[in-house]
Amino acid sequence: MAIDGSSSAAATRVDRIFGSAQYFRLWIAQVVSATGDWLGFLAIIITAARVGGGIPEASVGLVVTARILPGFFLAPLAGVLVDRWDRRRTMVVCDLGRAATLAWLPFVDFVWQLVLASLILEGFTLLWAPAKEASVPNLVPREKLIGVNSLSLVAGYGTFPLATGLFWGLAELATELEEIDALSFFRIDQESLSFYVDVLTFLTSAFIISRLTLLKSAPAAQPSQLPDDQVLGFRELALQTFRELREGWSHMFLNPTVRAVNVALATGLIGGGMLVPLGTVFSEDVLNEGTEGFGTFVTALGVGMAIGVLLLSLGQRRIDKRLVFTASVFGAGFCLFVATSMWTLAGSALLVGGVGMCAGGVYVLGFTLLQENVVDEFRGRIFAGLYTLGRLSILIAFAVGPFLALLLNGLSDKFFDKSVSIAGFDVFIPGVRLTLWLAALIIVGAGFLALTSLRREAEDAPLSQALSTDGMTQDFDDQVDPP
Repeated sequence: MAIDGSSSAAATRVDRIFGSAQYFRLWIAQVVSATGDWLGFLAIIITAARVGGGIPEASVGLVVTARILPGFFLAPLAGVLVDRWDRRRTMVVCDLGRAATLAWLPFVDFVWQLVLASLILEGFTLLWAPAKEASVPNLVPREKLIGVNSLSLVAGYGTFPLATGLFWGLAELATELEEIDALSFFRIDQESLSFYVDVLTFLTSAFIISRLTLLKSAPAAQPSQLPDDQVLGFRELALQTFRELREGWSHMFLNPTVRAVNVALATGLIGGGMLVPLGTVFSEDVLNEGTEGFGTFVTALGVGMAIGVLLLSLGQRRIDKRLVFTASVFGAGFCLFVATSMWTLAGSALLVGGVGMCAGGVYVLGFTLLQENVVDEFRGRIFAGLYTLGRLSILIAFAVGPFLALLLNGLSDKFFDKSVSIAGFDVFIPGVRLTLWLAALIIVGAGFLALTSLRREAEDAPLSQALSTDGMTQDFDDQVDPP
């Protein structure tokens, strides 16, 4: 009896924190696979530099590009496939595919092989991630979505330090194993050992997910589900796929909530993403703190995000999601503007922490709003589209930010001698500060776009509800008093 009571208490605790035992298992699988993702990424980067010959920078750039580029072209198609296929089977196959690809990497000797492997790994990830996100609302109660999305954020990014520590710890083990002649075939070194451990993480994730029960509402008949005498040819299948792509993207821009979340996240990432390539320059040129200051910014950003996610989890039952989402977008822009207006590292880092806190809220609430407001039939396409917009926004921020800072630096030097007087104070305005101010204004602009979409939805809601009620009343009257 004591054992039964203990098991019941444990089950209740899991349900309270994770929403359900099924989601708890999925979260464990995500933690394991995310750790493997980071571990494999680090090992691939080191391997690319090693096999790149005299141009390691170019080799690393090619490999990183291979991880980014497929998302722009394949993510929308991946969303269609995720909405067609069994999502549990999709995630299991993707994990097994990533394990098989990583098992090959210890034996590569050329950069093109790493590029090919990176393309394959990214293709599987583009299917796995939307399948996972689309499955979450079918595993936990609606009121638990904020909490589980917070946990998902922790699993996705909080595992990076764990993977880094594991990667350097494997260096010591590899040194010991290299002395064993029987293992010479496996090319044991730090990178190859990381790949082998990574294989185990994905095999573990595949096993856990294969044991899940993922419920899914019945979708409309897809080409693969049609009767034998209605099997579509290639042309009809291509047209059907195109129609499903169009349906997904139309839903992204016509549904006010989905539009608000996507615009806010994508546009906000353009502004916030500029902090990454320009943070070091800001620390050196404006605060005179060198590269160490950028490390402080990164720490403050991570701590702020953790605080924001924790506060959301604690108050998830008492908040208005749309209101807090919009406020978080505005807060991120405001904090970034003030942070880059500071002249001390302590003050700037404190506000960067505020950026992280608001960014965590935007991420968690954005995903929650999408999961609540998108029907199961469209979720794969919506989340795949969100990943596409996110990648494009980050790429724009990384590519445009440094060049824009250089351009504004020249203009500031030419017209203002990099300094203006405001209320009797001389304000130093190099290009990097002007660019980050512009980034903050972009985020605020994203907040206004989100606010407009959500306000319009709120204004249209009473009319839609009334029409829906009238329709139901008419149906009821027809049944009681048929014509």
